[in-house]
Amino acid sequence: QLQLVESGGGLVQPGGSLRLSCICSGGTLDSYHIGWFQQAPGEERKGVSAVSTSGGTVTADDRFIISRDNAKNTVYLQMNDLKPEDTGVYYCAAISRARSVNLDPRRYDYWGQGTQVTVSS
Repeated sequence: QLQLVESGGGLVQPGGSLRLSCICSGGTLDSYHIGWFQQAPGEERKGVSAVSTSGGTVTADDRFIISRDNAKNTVYLQMNDLKPEDTGVYYCAAISRARSVNLDPRRYDYWGQGTQVTVSS
């Protein structure tokens, strides 16, 4: 079964940057579209950005850039110009390439445990 592990979260000041990583095991990364999702305190999980198996991307915010390295079984989320409202737990998730890449968390099948991002001065 596919397993996902996120890393790279932390505390950053407003205007700063972070790069999150999602390492996949138990399957071949090129069989899955991968998405990043934010869950802010007290709010529902929402899609941030997703990348298809062919490298096409869907994003809800141009400050965030998603990329994938299939050779390393890793997907990255570069987060720039961070704001306090970006605070939350960030999850990566996978959906079969047989389905469409999208930002709806309900459509994703495999999830990591999340990494905390806190934007504060």
